[in-house]
Amino acid sequence: MTPAPIRFERLPARSAPRGFAAVAALGLALTLGACNTDSPETTGSIGEVATPISAARRDLDGLAEAYKSNPGDPRMAFRYARALRATDQVNQASAVLQQAALRNPKDTQILAAYGKSLVEAGRYREALEVLANAHTPANPDWRVLSAEGSASAQLGDQARAQGFYEAALKIRPNEPSLLSNLGLSYALSRNLDQAEETMRLAVSLPGADAKMRANLALVLGLKGRYDEAETVLRQDMGPQEAAANAAALRRLAASPNKFKDGLARAQRG
Repeated sequence: MTPAPIRFERLPARSAPRGFAAVAALGLALTLGACNTDSPETTGSIGEVATPISAARRDLDGLAEAYKSNPGDPRMAFRYARALRATDQVNQASAVLQQAALRNPKDTQILAAYGKSLVEAGRYREALEVLANAHTPANPDWRVLSAEGSASAQLGDQARAQGFYEAALKIRPNEPSLLSNLGLSYALSRNLDQAEETMRLAVSLPGADAKMRANLALVLGLKGRYDEAETVLRQDMGPQEAAANAAALRRLAASPNKFKDGLARAQRG
């Protein structure tokens, strides 16, 4: 298939075409194949479980009616927000969760979901305030710690972000997504050797995906090792697409600010 140029935005939390990962998260016009060889499209929920988009759209009207009938039910608000998020209605989902959090200020599941939605909306300081109340030091939640790390990284506080990721890894050792985000934070701190080491560990573990491998390719590109970056990219895309992305990384190496922005986007994605 002839590759087509695509303008990439920040990745939504859903399954993406093969190779549609951190390199795409640079937010620049890279070239990737238009073929989607993944399983049926799903989206990451506000909570823990991925929801098929078709199912979310089918259920949305019924959930909306149920929520309107009983807006004080936190579990119904959670399900409705998850369906809204699944259909790319992110702001509406955040608004539903905000109301649920106001009504249920001690419900940690609601607070965690609301905090994560604020991270996604780019409201990082608010997110950190909410997420701090979504778990306790005596009973920490590694997913909440990860979200706190992402918000801190976006605010430019990489030392704090790394502390959150490291704390999460104590609860969830060798979690690939945590290691990949930690590696990106190291890269944003210009600690490229530690970034590479951490990302290589991430991609070696069960559960590693194309996004994490592309994060590694991004760091290899930062280090000027474009052939190695292309080899990594070829695990998830065809030779022509991988070569095009490696060439794009080479071009971006001459634009440090754009590369830094790409790393930050990859943190959010």
